[in-house]
Amino acid sequence: MSKIDIVRAAMVEAMKAKDKARKDSLSMLLSALKNAEIDKREPLTEAEENAIVKKEIKQTQETYDLAPADREDIRGEAAARLAVYREFAPADMSVEQITQVIRSVLDELGLTEPTAKDKGAIMKVLMPKVKGKADGKVVNETLASMLK
Repeated sequence: MSKIDIVRAAMVEAMKAKDKARKDSLSMLLSALKNAEIDKREPLTEAEENAIVKKEIKQTQETYDLAPADREDIRGEAAARLAVYREFAPADMSVEQITQVIRSVLDELGLTEPTAKDKGAIMKVLMPKVKGKADGKVVNETLASMLK
């Protein structure tokens, strides 16, 4: 079952429960997924669906963070949407899992004592392996802590 079908089913449940806020959030997520599928002109892969959900979470988080403190209506709506979106987001990799992937990339590149100069080459190989599975900021920080 595709993420579009799952979100659509959840939206129907929200409509039956007369939960307008949840229904609206699911409607926005469903719209983003459908638009991406239309742009691609073929069904989305699971990785692409997960990337779209993460993108929506990131945009909503930015809305929440940038809203003025006195605008509780905007912040409340964004927080409610975030809660709904996170239900459909894949779990991010842990720091330990990211470290294991970094070590495998270092072995692949033949680097035993990586330095800051090697960071670009490492990231070039590393990011495609963790794309959609881990936050780039966490990956960057983890790699930086491993460099000499």
